[in-house]
Amino acid sequence: MIPVTARALLEERGAALKLVLCAGEGGLDRRVTVPRIQKPGLAFAGYLPQTHPERVQVVGSSELGYLATLAPDEAAQAVDRTLELGPACVVVTNNVQAPAYFAASAARHGVPLFATTLKSSTFIHEVTAFLEARLAPKTQLHGVMVEVYGLGILILGKSGIGKSEAALDLVSRGHRLVADDVVEARALGNARILASGAELIRHHMEIRGLGIINVQDLFGILATLGQKEIDLVAEMVEWSRDVVGDRLGLDDETQTILGATLPKVRILIRPGRSVATIIEVAARNHVLKRLGRHTAREFSARLDGEIARRRSEHAGGPSVAAARESSDEPS
Repeated sequence: MIPVTARALLEERGAALKLVLCAGEGGLDRRVTVPRIQKPGLAFAGYLPQTHPERVQVVGSSELGYLATLAPDEAAQAVDRTLELGPACVVVTNNVQAPAYFAASAARHGVPLFATTLKSSTFIHEVTAFLEARLAPKTQLHGVMVEVYGLGILILGKSGIGKSEAALDLVSRGHRLVADDVVEARALGNARILASGAELIRHHMEIRGLGIINVQDLFGILATLGQKEIDLVAEMVEWSRDVVGDRLGLDDETQTILGATLPKVRILIRPGRSVATIIEVAARNHVLKRLGRHTAREFSARLDGEIARRRSEHAGGPSVAAARESSDEPS
């Protein structure tokens, strides 16, 4: 997790969040390491244990209204005690100007003090979304990310096995490319992983024999997608007699990425097999599984039932045949 500074918050989202720096410029390099926002009302009242450093503190009308009920010296001391704890920054919302003692304390402790015209609820929603995206665990994967039938499919496999060629075939069939070669993955929580392409090579693919191509220029803007959540991992594996696979598909494989367990299928590569077609079928089959239809297990259950029925008939065969013969004899 890469920390965000108060300076980055101002430079990257200052315009959208309507932030204005009022005091504490010397503390702009303070780090924000937690995306959750705090409101320091209890801290102003004297309860400090739950005031955590490296978090953004939001001061709204309620907090300022409470401070206004105190004598000026008491209010200044309440603010001073809170800022001594070293929050990442303080944001005063609702287009309200912070009291002079507030700005003085922020400057003294080196805590950036911002003001915004946004309402507290709006600001908290916007800044939390930004911080969650920036502070989420990230990693880079060597693979290809595509969208097939609305599902995000991450194609993995060793270098040169044909991942990019399979993705190009899928794009030519109307599906969309998210990333080629370098896939940037970011955890969203709740076992969800968001994938996107590296900025420098976004919308580009390397096809052996052709070189670098721009998919968006060749196939149009609808052939690419900026980011997509990973729904299924498809691992391309070279076929050999040593590779043991589940021919019926009864066992569901998984792949762990950034702590999230994702469903996975293995695609055995042999001459003449259409990898793109197999990936399309895998996507359709995954949708069925989400709807509670596991074709392989349903087939296996029917097969087991038929075997059990035939065994039962075979076990009772002579008596059943005799009963049928006796019923056919005239009385």
